[in-house]
Amino acid sequence: MSQALHFKTQFNGRAWALPDSVDTDMITPGKYLTIIDPKGLSEHILEGWRTDFPKQVKAGDILVAGDNLGCGSSREHAPLSMLGAGIPVVIARSFARIFYRNAINVGLPVMECPDMPKDFVKDGETVSVDLEKGIVRNETRKLETKGIPLSAKAIEILDAGGLVNIVRKKLHARTTGAHKAPGAPPEADFKQD
Repeated sequence: MSQALHFKTQFNGRAWALPDSVDTDMITPGKYLTIIDPKGLSEHILEGWRTDFPKQVKAGDILVAGDNLGCGSSREHAPLSMLGAGIPVVIARSFARIFYRNAINVGLPVMECPDMPKDFVKDGETVSVDLEKGIVRNETRKLETKGIPLSAKAIEILDAGGLVNIVRKKLHARTTGAHKAPGAPPEADFKQD
């Protein structure tokens, strides 16, 4: 990536190993869908998987999941709860397509690592992630796996802090100086009125 990015692309933190097929209801149980604030959602993050998780997770922790992370519904609450908890990046062997898209759209970096071994991390181990190089390392056990690089569009969205910020910027550009009332056409003859 030749352009200087505004979002962080390298991470180092404590890992949480999630199993295969953690669905959006496990990430953010449906009874909390009336909460729209990421910090409020984080108070219930992954309690459908482990009831003690919201009290255990700390800002900077990294989620490392198996296959099909975020399957189920299309709710944006799931990646928002991760942002609210201070999770800087999520790694998985595979993501449910809509979860992956929602994560990028809300500004949560994610990376797919299809060749990652099932036992790549255990809870509490230290992992490092380099999104630009597509590398995830288990620093505790000196293991490494490669991920799929993000698309140029995903990088653009993450760099803006999410899709909403891109839309805001485009709308702002349209409204500043662009709307000037056109003058009267030269053929208009106001003297006849």
